[in-house]
Amino acid sequence: MSVACRAPYRTDSSSRRRSRAALLTAGLSVVALALSACSSGGMSGGSGNTNFIAGSDGIATVKKGDRKAAPSLDGETLDGKSLNVAEDYKGKVVVLNVWGSWCAPCRLEAPHFVKVAEDTKAKGVEFVGINTRDPQRGPAIQFEKQHGIPYPSLHDPMGKLMLRFPKGSLNPNFIPSTLVIDRDGKIAARSQQPLNEEKLRKMIDPVLAEK
Repeated sequence: MSVACRAPYRTDSSSRRRSRAALLTAGLSVVALALSACSSGGMSGGSGNTNFIAGSDGIATVKKGDRKAAPSLDGETLDGKSLNVAEDYKGKVVVLNVWGSWCAPCRLEAPHFVKVAEDTKAKGVEFVGINTRDPQRGPAIQFEKQHGIPYPSLHDPMGKLMLRFPKGSLNPNFIPSTLVIDRDGKIAARSQQPLNEEKLRKMIDPVLAEK
């Protein structure tokens, strides 16, 4: 029998308190690591040379002359229609939001996206969702109805559309994520965290003001 098996089993209260303290410390360490991993997504430009300048608010931007072209994004929307972002919204500022019906932060940011989408449409801004990791459309359609989403979402259950983006510009593991595409079809801004109305407008307004 090993030494560990022969060790006496202590039942005194101080031993139990030490055990609970050790478990609590370990748990807090895991949470801290998880939060660190999530928050880093809003700050890092990724492993590719995407020219992002990260801000302290989790919004990364790219100078106009340093931007990379967004990939071709086309396919079928949740309601069964065809959508080609580059062709259908040519010359528009496009806000791309990656989301899933299973994603709690997506539910939190949805009302803000609805408000800003409705406010900016007349100014030449189009919103497009990329619905991911929803094998069936039913939950995603229900999500849209529940939140009154006024814009289309491409159905991308396997995340194939996200893999089209330039290396480092969009991390498939960070959901929700939002990109702003300028009028020339280039990636101008990015956030890899949930957004409120203020931050969303902060991403859009400078791109909208460009001539």
